[in-house]
Amino acid sequence: MRKIFQFVALGLLAAVGGQLYAAELANLRNGFSIRHERHEVVGTTTRLYMSADPASGYVDVPTAEIESFEPAPPELKDTAAPAKSGDLRSIVNAASDQHQVDADFIASVIRAESGNNSHAVSPKGAQGLMQLMPGTANKLGVRDSFDAADNVDGGVRYLRDLLLLYNNDMVKALAAYNAGPQRVQQYKGVPPYRETRAYVARVITDYNKKKLAERRQTQVQTRRAQAAKPAMTDRSPDSIAGSE
Repeated sequence: MRKIFQFVALGLLAAVGGQLYAAELANLRNGFSIRHERHEVVGTTTRLYMSADPASGYVDVPTAEIESFEPAPPELKDTAAPAKSGDLRSIVNAASDQHQVDADFIASVIRAESGNNSHAVSPKGAQGLMQLMPGTANKLGVRDSFDAADNVDGGVRYLRDLLLLYNNDMVKALAAYNAGPQRVQQYKGVPPYRETRAYVARVITDYNKKKLAERRQTQVQTRRAQAAKPAMTDRSPDSIAGSE
């Protein structure tokens, strides 16, 4: 099976809404909220900048669709006991190779779920890096949800099953991971829960940032490689013969 890999366009955020990495929330008429750094009105459109750097990207939303703005709550920060970055990266890459789910997507889910804290416990009892409920962990064969490798392996297997169930639709898979497949089936898509919608947008935004950064890095490396190539001399057969 080929590796599941997608790049979700930034424009999708205007549809799914939710919390992004920024300083205020734009509350939309459809019940979604978009978190952003700052905004400006451009004609009949309001441009929401994702960070202080304008080059980092923005989302255009029809001004008529925005009901209000309000200060955004603090971002989820990595806790005092995060998994070591090198170890976590190795664990994520291993699970990605084993279960054919994009490593950056897994990393974005982990960041949204636990802030990279392998000992995180939610008020509802979800545990570990990928916040597995005890019953779900048991079904997945996860013996210790606080063991980083065991937790990520089980969580990625569950995430992979959801991606396959929804034909690689990341939005539906994330909604099901957060609220349960039965809710996605009930509402035929993302359920109307602010928490779920914010969660979906948060993961997609983080994932997009990783992919945009990778794309820019690849472009820079390509330009450098091209600039480093020596200029090729155009020598036709005639010119070669005439030089002898």
